[in-house]
Amino acid sequence: MTATDWASGAPGAGHYAEVNGLHLYYETHGAGRPMILLHGGLGSGEMFGPILPALTERHQVIAVDLQGHGRTADIDRPIDVRLMADDIAALITCLGLDKPDVVGYSLGGGVALLTAIKYPAMIRKLVAVSANVRRDAIYPDMLAQQGQVGAAAAEFMKDTPMYELYQRVAPRPEDFPRLLGKMGAGMAKDFDFTEEVRGLQVPTLIVAADADMAPPSHYTEVFGLLDGGHRDGGWMGDGRPKGGHGLAILPGLTHYNIFSSPLLAAVTLAFLDDQPG
Repeated sequence: MTATDWASGAPGAGHYAEVNGLHLYYETHGAGRPMILLHGGLGSGEMFGPILPALTERHQVIAVDLQGHGRTADIDRPIDVRLMADDIAALITCLGLDKPDVVGYSLGGGVALLTAIKYPAMIRKLVAVSANVRRDAIYPDMLAQQGQVGAAAAEFMKDTPMYELYQRVAPRPEDFPRLLGKMGAGMAKDFDFTEEVRGLQVPTLIVAADADMAPPSHYTEVFGLLDGGHRDGGWMGDGRPKGGHGLAILPGLTHYNIFSSPLLAAVTLAFLDDQPG
């Protein structure tokens, strides 16, 4: 898959918002209930190109380029999901959005999760895709690979879609090694959001591939924190999680193609549109 494949959706209207010292880039696609869409690490909104047509049938999709990614230049602060959650909350305020849904994948899933944790009154529903709640849930060999991410790895990434996209759209293409360094530093830090997730007040759909970066049991564990999987759901659904939460493990997918899968679009839209919120 190339960066051109990522961008196969219809081009949207590009804008910048000044939030928290960032010149934050976002694109708007379609019309309807607003959905903020957050990409994975080393990517940009283009990652969702293949599924954008489905997502925009009934939604106004606001695809954001997170700090240091895509068309949003980096600033002097760490790459941290907590700080980027503040950016998304500030963007919601800046755009005057009335309780948008927030959908995020991988790094963007962590940002979406922290936005819902920190700013529950600002969000209607959350879809967290391939977002890990504990660092130690990630497979050990993946943690070892993450440990190799740093500025020195830039030379080895020149044939990747991430590098190709960054060189094409970033305001400072020469900053790619800097982004790798910050991403590597961020991934090296331990984290555990178990207790924060347990207190989530926003109806949340946990989504993962059946061959993701962590085992399916981790995402089932997260669902359990949200009152899921503890009892039979009942004929009328009265035994489902009290907060309106859901779980979807998508078959035949991995961490590296779930973001462009029609299955992801289908379960996301079903959760956002078909269940009361």
